[in-house]
Amino acid sequence: MIKCPKCGSEYGYSDGTAYNCPECFHIWTEADLEKELEAKKKFDSVGNELNEGDDVTIVLDLKLGGDTIKRGTKAKNIQFLDKEVDGHDIQGRVDGFGNLYLKTSVVKKL
Repeated sequence: MIKCPKCGSEYGYSDGTAYNCPECFHIWTEADLEKELEAKKKFDSVGNELNEGDDVTIVLDLKLGGDTIKRGTKAKNIQFLDKEVDGHDIQGRVDGFGNLYLKTSVVKKL
């Protein structure tokens, strides 16, 4: 059984040239899956590929209400967000601030 990338059905099957889902009628190929995986990759401010669970440092001073998160502060155990929240695409734990939404453009992989 092959899992459908659109609906998650476990009843997908191959007809020899493509994969088919009998539940949502989605048709896909290996190349489609590779493109989808490539699109999900995230990169830090200098082009390093990020993975979930990585630790990163913040490369800019960031205002957070009345406080400022200083450049060089570490964000631990980042997680990718399924949907962006106001342009923020990752979440990480910052000591003294808790879990924060961050943008990949303001972090650098350690």
